Amino acid sequence: MRETGNKYNLYQSILRSNELKEDALTFLEAVKNLPDRATVHEQTAARKNKILEVLGGTEEDWSDWKWQLKSRIKDSNILASIIGLSDLERKRIDKVSQHYRWAISPYYLSLVDDDYENSPIYRQAVPDLKELDPGGSMDPMSEALTSPAPCVTRRYPDRMIINVTNQCAMYCRHCQRRRNIGEIDQHACMEDIKMALDYVAQHKEIRDVLVTGGDALLLSNQMLKFILAELHSIPHVEIKRIGTRTPVTMPQRITPGVVDIIRQYPPIFINTQFNHPLEVTQEAKLACDRLIDAGAVLGNQAVLLRGINDKPFIIRKLCQELLKIRVRPYYIFHAKSVRGTGHFQTSVEQGMRIMESLRGHTSGLAIPTYIVNAPGGLGKIPLSPNYLLRMKNDEVVLRTWEGKIVKVENRPIL
Repeated sequence: MRETGNKYNLYQSILRSNELKEDALTFLEAVKNLPDRATVHEQTAARKNKILEVLGGTEEDWSDWKWQLKSRIKDSNILASIIGLSDLERKRIDKVSQHYRWAISPYYLSLVDDDYENSPIYRQAVPDLKELDPGGSMDPMSEALTSPAPCVTRRYPDRMIINVTNQCAMYCRHCQRRRNIGEIDQHACMEDIKMALDYVAQHKEIRDVLVTGGDALLLSNQMLKFILAELHSIPHVEIKRIGTRTPVTMPQRITPGVVDIIRQYPPIFINTQFNHPLEVTQEAKLACDRLIDAGAVLGNQAVLLRGINDKPFIIRKLCQELLKIRVRPYYIFHAKSVRGTGHFQTSVEQGMRIMESLRGHTSGLAIPTYIVNAPGGLGKIPLSPNYLLRMKNDEVVLRTWEGKIVKVENRPIL
């Protein structure tokens, strides 16, 4: 009998193993739709050489973040000479630029492949006529109404934001703060930053401060060090956070100087924004390695964007690639209703389908929290598929990640 039972158990185990294998193979087949890594690398190298030729740069320049920042592409003629835009495409970019500023770091532009019109990199970076469609708000989060001091945004009891700059390595077309970009790059003045730091010092309930912008790592090393040192000296501030997309759009910024500053003021949590697997490059990995080696804890806050990453297999692949470079998928944001970004917005149902495609199908470490921001600055609302079907006094009815219905004992509260 025992031998028969063992054979039955083995048979059932093999059946189950094959079911799970089929699930994984379905994903691997879908991932084949992504561009081939070797081809992408080859095209990126060629694009980099073209950019250096057009801009008159050298290999040494390419590794210099100040050159990358100074050489951002923000002229349609220069962009056309690099990727071969038609006159019509160039005129469309110029039309949008009359309303919304744009700029792309040479590094990020090098990631655009030959089929640029369908490139998720190109779509995040280059203006689109759809940005002129009506609808949306310039300040959907009502940040202007949640700012009790200069540079401060406060929406929660024990944490707050200090917005230190409007400058970015690239002006993402889906940016939630495009109203702040303006015509010129401008860091917050020292007086306003000091008033924000004074606000933190005077409010002992604040234990967690996020320094962001714009991109906080585009501050000078001197200013970055000043802000972190001041926060570090406030006894009730337990956690310092930095919001930056430089590991994605300009990894050259993660210099030994920045690393040295990060190392001095732990604990520091850094949230970045990878939105597509193609952004997880060797250069990005090196930047993240340096930050992690300095003691920073890295998390990713992706934005769900139509035509960029709104497919389950893309988000799953992105999260898996992030774990490989030691960046924890933290949030995936439902795109906010910002004026000029309506063409990026998806349905909440699509976001829920993506979350459903993750749970059980990949590591729990690779599953971010899906967030919808409440209008009016009322905070983040986490959404997830409903696995709780019914709750009774003596049992709970649940749904597994495969849709199987199970019952578990529900012990009464004594």
